[in-house]
Amino acid sequence: MTPGSNIPLTVARVAVDVAAPVRLDVSGLLLTADGKVRSDDDFIFYNQPQGPGVTYRSGGGTAPDAIVVDTAAVPPGIEKIVVTASPDAAGQTFQGIEPTATIRGADDGSALATFTPPRLGAETALVIVEIYRRNGVWKARAVGQGYADGLAGIATDFGVSVDEEPAAAPAQPAPTQPAPVRPAPVADPRVAAVPPPPAAPPAPAPGTGKINLDKGRVSLQKNQTVSLVKGGRPLLSQVKMGLGWEPAFRGKDIDLDASVIAYGPNRNHLDSCYFGKLSILNGSVKHSGDNLTGEGAGDDEVIVVDLGRLPADATGLVFTVNSFSGQKFTEVAKAYCRLLDATTGEELVRFDLTGAEPQTGVMMAKLIKQFSGEWEMTAIGDFVKSRTVRGMVKPAAQAL
Repeated sequence: MTPGSNIPLTVARVAVDVAAPVRLDVSGLLLTADGKVRSDDDFIFYNQPQGPGVTYRSGGGTAPDAIVVDTAAVPPGIEKIVVTASPDAAGQTFQGIEPTATIRGADDGSALATFTPPRLGAETALVIVEIYRRNGVWKARAVGQGYADGLAGIATDFGVSVDEEPAAAPAQPAPTQPAPVRPAPVADPRVAAVPPPPAAPPAPAPGTGKINLDKGRVSLQKNQTVSLVKGGRPLLSQVKMGLGWEPAFRGKDIDLDASVIAYGPNRNHLDSCYFGKLSILNGSVKHSGDNLTGEGAGDDEVIVVDLGRLPADATGLVFTVNSFSGQKFTEVAKAYCRLLDATTGEELVRFDLTGAEPQTGVMMAKLIKQFSGEWEMTAIGDFVKSRTVRGMVKPAAQAL
């Protein structure tokens, strides 16, 4: 296919997958006749994979992600499903990358058409293909329209609420080619904080006035700090931060997203590790993946940090939890974070969130590297109005 060309769909269920030499975030938006979503529920992506007649399908890292459209199940008021793609790496453009969209029969995988947008450069997101209804017939059109402001730009153009705090996100630049589209909230911030003075925690280390791990597991209260030192030696090994929660009301799923934001010594944001970016800082920080319900015992999401392999300029990590779906923490029970020795599985530090506020984000804890080289963990427990990790970057930096 070439830009602007279209084909009639010969099957009722189609899948649009987008392949490239790099990992891509692929999403779909259900649009009415005015070119807008009806609500944020019409934005379909990895963290909101189901919509009426439209589904996000992960390739699991071995195959391209896809948007599947069941045209028979699309609501009557929806005229078009737009398929977008954006490089997963923050700030990466399509320069030198040739993404190819393949429209397939969803049931048998047969290829109906392919499309590779030409002449890409500074774009960080694309509206690549649209599935649309015309006079009762479903068709597919090749688009290939680029945006310089990422998926958030496409989402905004289509009426998706990206950030709850306008000041937390920079102004979006104009699209590289004029068109009515802007991608979805796929942001990934990382934050670090400088711990406040310890609040009279239990059993301080002799001569230091600070808790350490000599006496075994430490249970922190809000704003308390523990030094990750045992037997006088820094715990410079691989650790895990497990985060867990339960629905406050029986039978109700809670889809929360755990993230870690990394900062440099001047509170400068280095990177963010979350469900959409599972590895950062050369693999020294890794995320276990997204838990969509909060059900089940044990940690819902785990972030592994190799303290010894962190870059020298990564001096602060802030661990956050957000509710992209808009559920408030007053609907969450038993939220906690715990630090484990990744080698032995031993729980070292635990912080149970005892209070709740009707907000969509919380800063749980932070790890800060001291001048001596040792790391300290501080319980935070502060709530923030933000559904995405991007909205946490600024408040987490202020917590340093």
